[in-house]
Amino acid sequence: MYDRRMKRALKLSVLVPIYNEEQTLKEVLQKLLSVSEVTEVIVVDDGSTDSTPQILAQLKHPKLKIFRKENGGKGSAIRFGLEHVTGKFVLIQDADLEYDPEDIPALLEPIKRGRVDIVYGSRFLGPHLNLLFWHRVGNSALNFLVNILFNTTLSDMETCYKVVPTEVLRDLNLASNAFDIEPEITCKLLKRGYKIFEVPISYIGRDFSEGKKITWRDGISAVRTIIGLRLSNQ
Repeated sequence: MYDRRMKRALKLSVLVPIYNEEQTLKEVLQKLLSVSEVTEVIVVDDGSTDSTPQILAQLKHPKLKIFRKENGGKGSAIRFGLEHVTGKFVLIQDADLEYDPEDIPALLEPIKRGRVDIVYGSRFLGPHLNLLFWHRVGNSALNFLVNILFNTTLSDMETCYKVVPTEVLRDLNLASNAFDIEPEITCKLLKRGYKIFEVPISYIGRDFSEGKKITWRDGISAVRTIIGLRLSNQ
């Protein structure tokens, strides 16, 4: 079990799974590297076919570690990156700028105060751009399902911005390869009795013309993951 005394020596690693994000990756990495609380940025290029590898090859920074693997999905990239984390806490950052690294200090504040172990940044508690209607419906349905099955009151269980102690995240024995990594993390945390603290974050959602990748098929996969984990012994 995670020792709360470790929070006074907070060291944050940020995992950045990337697939074909040539338009935004440089800006998001620059923003991450400028956040003083971030001590390590681990980029996993998940087999990008655009100019992402060339852009990454030009970036140098003491905090930055870059890896490349064959394409396997967001979950596989996160699991790969987790093997290389050295910080005591981990945050996942998508490379598309829907989430703003300037919100990271607010995510860490409750942990620094020693009040909680795990913090989620909720897109629906904070200011946000208009969302695609069916994505909002899908998110609401998935949240409702998790809250019913796990007896909780989360507003955004699918959020990318999850701050979790590294040893806790590793102990979950994550198995998902795609976007279902998000409900897998949440459901396994809840099933093991961890409490999740939510703080509001800003959110600028993309549409498909701007490169958004998640679809209704990922929603079906998430439902299967949620129900499967509720019924399993994991």
